[in-house]
Amino acid sequence: MSESLKGQFLIAGYRLRDDNFFKSVVLIVEHNEQGAMGVIVNRPSDETVSETLAGHFDLPETEDVVYLGGPVEPAALFIVHDGGVDNPDEPEIVPGIYVASSAETFERIVRGADDDIPVRYRIYKGCAGWGPGQLEGEMGRGDWLLNPATEEVVFHDDPYSVWEEQVNAVYARHRLLPHPEVSPEWN
Repeated sequence: MSESLKGQFLIAGYRLRDDNFFKSVVLIVEHNEQGAMGVIVNRPSDETVSETLAGHFDLPETEDVVYLGGPVEPAALFIVHDGGVDNPDEPEIVPGIYVASSAETFERIVRGADDDIPVRYRIYKGCAGWGPGQLEGEMGRGDWLLNPATEEVVFHDDPYSVWEEQVNAVYARHRLLPHPEVSPEWN
């Protein structure tokens, strides 16, 4: 296996036609010899957090929505947050971003147990997963682009614009020559 992709965004390339990943941006949470796992950060659902967690917690209704993390384990819930804790079960994905799936973490963060320090979070249903060597094969075919993950993008105010912004960022970073702004009439 090459270098771990943990903490990177996988950005669906133009040629990727899998409906599960069309125009998706995946935050890679884990990548090792056993495969890779991540959550799609730009697919909000129409289900609210309070609806999703109704069987577990009694929460006030808010406009916070659950995101569709991917096609694997669609009943599993994951929480990505910026409220760092000293818990080895909550790995730091990139500086300041953690992921968890424990009921204790969900309750602590969603209920706002740390109200003196506001915690941003997103809840995901399901995840994206790849077996050993599968992701590397897809990348070799050119299905995915890579960009370092950032907190700003994970918690972007407009998740619908994330894919296009990330594609443009990748192409801008790999441009050989600067792309000058010219007037169309100069062509």
